[in-house]
Amino acid sequence: MKDNDFQAAKQLVRDYYTQLDAASSDDLISVQDRFISSEYLWRGFHPFHELRDRGEVADQFWTPLRTALTHMQRRMDVFMAGRNTIEDHGGVWVVSMGHLMGLFDQPWLGIPPTGKIAMLRYCEFHRVDGDKITETAMYFDIPHLMMQAGLQPFPPQTAAHLVQPGPMTHEGLMFDAQDPDEGRQTLAAIDHMVNDIKTWRGGAEEPLVDELRRSWNEDMVWWGPAGIGASYTIERYAKQHSGPFRAGLTDRTFNGHVCRIAEGHFGGFFGWPNLTLTPSGGFMGMPATNTPGDMRVIDIYRRDGSKLTENWIFIDLLHFWNMQGIDVLARTTGISAGRETGVLGVLSDKFQPVSTRPA
Repeated sequence: MKDNDFQAAKQLVRDYYTQLDAASSDDLISVQDRFISSEYLWRGFHPFHELRDRGEVADQFWTPLRTALTHMQRRMDVFMAGRNTIEDHGGVWVVSMGHLMGLFDQPWLGIPPTGKIAMLRYCEFHRVDGDKITETAMYFDIPHLMMQAGLQPFPPQTAAHLVQPGPMTHEGLMFDAQDPDEGRQTLAAIDHMVNDIKTWRGGAEEPLVDELRRSWNEDMVWWGPAGIGASYTIERYAKQHSGPFRAGLTDRTFNGHVCRIAEGHFGGFFGWPNLTLTPSGGFMGMPATNTPGDMRVIDIYRRDGSKLTENWIFIDLLHFWNMQGIDVLARTTGISAGRETGVLGVLSDKFQPVSTRPA
């Protein structure tokens, strides 16, 4: 497959989505068998983690989710493909981002149903080899769904809680082939931003907004996960996320990415995990733990001109805080999804998420 011809891989994923989204519960396994390799790696947020059997993905993730969100439909905002620029992993990957919308009619992971429309933010990376999908990274914002159900999994966030829109230009669904030069420019903008972050490269101190202006347009929008929220303009992004993130998390280690691609004006990456950091107090309203934790992250970007201007973020915050001994899902819903040892006893008096759902 040529670097600038990813249409076969895109069509395979589009066909998979068409059949997956239309399948009955009895047909899910056959759809998985049709499109997914028998040697498969599926990466998903807590409490799912890694699954290596396509049948398990259907049984443990898709069937319960589709039972909870009835009449579920996929509302995509970004669809693109590209060759992975991370040499150790390689391959052709297809990316889809948007919301899975349905009527929240049954509990899911202990989250109480509302009987109303609910939207699960998601972003999915598929590696396509020949006529099969061989790897998937499926990241989804469970705390965002919890907040739609009236639960409060985290202390008040610094930025805005929103059902997030797609790109301002409405050009994210790249079903057709794109100009390869545009993709190269987008990848260059992403690489520049990643390599320019002073947290990783060290060097002289400078105002955070000055650093950000080298990579971002002034009217940038950072569409962050629930618990952090969305922010608009460089100054508010520095105040409402980037500044608190750097101040409240120490010993930051960049672990690299599994996949990084770009097509047209859009691009993105994911890691497993991207970062390892230690909460030193304050981030997301939480106390210090002195315990390193992993952040599994997807970033999707839109480029405008030579700089980045929109950024959609998916962070496995449930896993990160679970590594600190805080089982947010269990504490908020009352149903345990698995607890790791840590400092839960130290934090129990300081963090008491409660339901604000009306009786």
